[in-house]
Amino acid sequence: MPSDSKPTFRSASIIGTGSYVPEKVLTNADLEKIVETSDEWILSRTGIRERRVAGLDEPTSDLAAKAARAAMENAGVTAEEIDLIICATVTPDMFFPSTACFVQSKIGAVNAVCFDLSAACSGFLFGVETARQFIATGAYNTVLVIGADKLSSIVDWSDRNTCVLFGDGAGAAILQHREGSRGILASRMGSNGKLADILYIPGGGSACPVTADNAAEKPATIRMNGRETYKHAVTAMVDAAEKVMVDAGVTSSEITCFIPHQANLRIIEAIGSRLDVAMERFHINLDRYGNTSAAAVAIALDEAAREGRFQRGDKILMVVFGGGLTWASSVVEW
Repeated sequence: MPSDSKPTFRSASIIGTGSYVPEKVLTNADLEKIVETSDEWILSRTGIRERRVAGLDEPTSDLAAKAARAAMENAGVTAEEIDLIICATVTPDMFFPSTACFVQSKIGAVNAVCFDLSAACSGFLFGVETARQFIATGAYNTVLVIGADKLSSIVDWSDRNTCVLFGDGAGAAILQHREGSRGILASRMGSNGKLADILYIPGGGSACPVTADNAAEKPATIRMNGRETYKHAVTAMVDAAEKVMVDAGVTSSEITCFIPHQANLRIIEAIGSRLDVAMERFHINLDRYGNTSAAAVAIALDEAAREGRFQRGDKILMVVFGGGLTWASSVVEW
């Protein structure tokens, strides 16, 4: 006789975090020497003062591996214990093998299944939710999720509207089921492919390969409609944050720390205003790193955790937005 009981799923907790940014600092003053811009213009419109830039010999997998090692140390997990590696990136070392496979080799995670995930700036939270599903069903026990991007490799350094925004870096988290902890309480993800053309890279793929004929047009670099991106980012992240709190059964007053995508201070301020949450409750580091795409919320999460912005049992809310268009939010009991 078939059973009427519902399947039991395990909770998934973030048990450790890590991050890495390259040593080289590129300030707004440095950018003044490259394009027609100024420190005042960049700072007043974005909130960014400086960003980190990786060396030519430092691919995305190097950034990711360093963040992964930091997360493993923080979680007290060995490389051999990792069952699955998910690397969220839009700047893979190459089309294939996956960047996650290169990370596996570099950290010695010989037992891990590996794949990359592409959701632009939303990638890390897409990866965390994917990890939660594998842990919930019991398919895997220890999952390493990495958000890593080397955006300096896909920026048009002659485009003053975009080159001032981006930086390089990586953040990582180890997820496991932890007895007595509810872990990830709720997540929301969304996409709208009809708005793909406001934030994208037109060339480099099968639709528009880079050739000798079009190389001068720099088709494999970031294109962005800033006004439209701002509008949709604010709307999508506010909606995602409000809905995920309802899903989690919490109110904004119960959230100890809000960790938003680190793209633009004006966007974060608009989100805070619409959610009626004071800016002091947001963790913000974009002034030092700029927008590091999938790495941004992961780096901010690690930084906030290490600074003691929240403690075991506190609730945090992460919310992101990226090209696709994509967006995601998550409420986590730490």
